[in-house]
Amino acid sequence: MFVSDLDCDWLVTPFLLQGFEIENLEQIETLRTHCKHVWVTTKTIPTNPTTPLLTISAEPAKKTTVPTQSVSVSAEEEHRQARGIYNTSKLVAHNILNSAASGPPIRIPDADATVHHCVQSILRNPDALLWMSKIRNKDEYTAEHCLNVCILAIAFGRHLGLPEQELYKVGTAGLLHDVGKMRVAPAVLNKPGKLTPKEFKAMSAHVVHGRNLLQQTPNIAKEVIDAAHSHHERIDGTGYPRKLKGEDISHLSKIISIVDTYDAITSHRCYATARPTTEALKILYEQRGQQFDTELTLAFIKFVGLYPPGTIVELANGRLGLVLATNEQAKHLPKIICVTDVNKETCKQEFIDLSLIGRGELSEDHLIKQLHVDGSFGIHLREFKAKGLNFAIG
Repeated sequence: MFVSDLDCDWLVTPFLLQGFEIENLEQIETLRTHCKHVWVTTKTIPTNPTTPLLTISAEPAKKTTVPTQSVSVSAEEEHRQARGIYNTSKLVAHNILNSAASGPPIRIPDADATVHHCVQSILRNPDALLWMSKIRNKDEYTAEHCLNVCILAIAFGRHLGLPEQELYKVGTAGLLHDVGKMRVAPAVLNKPGKLTPKEFKAMSAHVVHGRNLLQQTPNIAKEVIDAAHSHHERIDGTGYPRKLKGEDISHLSKIISIVDTYDAITSHRCYATARPTTEALKILYEQRGQQFDTELTLAFIKFVGLYPPGTIVELANGRLGLVLATNEQAKHLPKIICVTDVNKETCKQEFIDLSLIGRGELSEDHLIKQLHVDGSFGIHLREFKAKGLNFAIG
C-alpha cells in the first residue's frame, strides 16, 4: 500500500519524502498521531487524489503556512545573469577571506555589492542562483561555503516573507559568518581526519575570531556580528562558544545555523564526502527542537523541498538529469534537464517538465527514483555552468 497524500502538511510529519510505501505497523501508528485521513494507491507513485481511501481515527495536525512569493522572470532568463553574478561573487568571497587572514577591516563595500546582486537575482527568480550554489569544489570549500550560505539564507528569507532590507542583512550574515576561519591554522582548518580535542578547540575559536574581525570593521550591523559569533550555538545549550539556549540566540543566528549545517552536509569537505539533500534534511528534522529551532527548521525543509535546483536525479527509466526549477504546485515533479540516456551515456540535453506526468502527458517512467550528489556518474555541475544549459523543450 502506497501512501500518496495526507490531510496535513508532509513537513509536519516525520516522513521526509512526499509519498512512501507502508512497510510496518509502526508507520501506521505514526500516521495516526499526525493526521486523520490519508490517500493510498497500489501504485508506488505520487498522485493527486480527491477522495480519501483510508481513514485514521485522530485529529489532523495543523498546517503551517508561509507567504507565497512570485517570480518576475523565468529560470532561463535569470540563469543568464546568475552565472555572472555567481562568478563575480565567488571572487569577492575569496578576496574577503584573504583580507580577513591578514586582519581587519573586512572589505564591506565589496560584500555589500555582492549581497545586493544576490538579493536582486533571488527576488527575480531564486532557482537560478540556488542552482549555482549546488556547485562544489572541495579545494575551494570555505569561499564557496560562505557564498552558498549567503545565497541560501537570502532565498530562505524570501521564503519566510522577510522584507527586502532584512534580506540584505541575512545575506551579509551568510557571506561573513565564517570569516574567522581565516585566523585558524591551515593544518587544523584543512585536516582530513578527526580533530583532536586541542584542534577542535582551535577550530571552535573561529567564531570568536570572526566576531573580533567584524567588530573592528565599520558599518556592520550588530546582528551580523552576532551571527558570526553565534551560528554554532544550539537551542538546547550544547553549542559554542557561550552555550546559549533558546531565546538567548538571535533569530538571525538561528537562520544561519540551519543554513550553515545544511550546506556543510551537502558539500564535499576535506574530512567528509557530500551527502544527498534528503539526508541533510532528515538530520535537520531529527534535531529540530534540540539543536535547531523547530519552526524555522520545518520552514527550511519546506523551502528546500524534495528536489532543489541543481540536484542530480535518476529517473525510473534510468536516465539522469539536473533539476532546473521547482513546480510550486507539484514539488515532487520539478523541471529538469536530462543529460544521459537510459544507459547513463551522455546525450544531447533535453528539457523535461515532469509535471506533465500528473496531466497524463508524460509516461510514469519519468518519475524520480533517487538523488545523487554532484560528481556522481561523472556529472559535475561546474561543467554545465561553464557550457550553459539547454532550455529548449524536448
